[in-house]
Amino acid sequence: MRWAMWSSPPTVPVFANVTAQAESDPDAIRGLLVEQVTGMVRWRESIANMAQTGVEEFVELGGKVLGPMVKRIAPDAKVTSIVSIEDVEALAREIA
Repeated sequence: MRWAMWSSPPTVPVFANVTAQAESDPDAIRGLLVEQVTGMVRWRESIANMAQTGVEEFVELGGKVLGPMVKRIAPDAKVTSIVSIEDVEALAREIA
């Protein structure tokens, strides 16, 4: 029952950092999460592939380190960094 929430495909593809590709199969996603623990992370390729497939907005949770990296890879992307509860509230208002 531990993986019950992963029995159906996600509503949007999950980009795996070890392959830099989108994945929708729950079994494959589970395997890729395990690989991510010990495998090489393909950060630049993951962001570039997301932008290439039409992802225009990125949200960074817990800091302001990854947002500038995303902007270097995908200059036209909108990046929001969430650091405080006020940031969470502002984002919630924006997407509501």
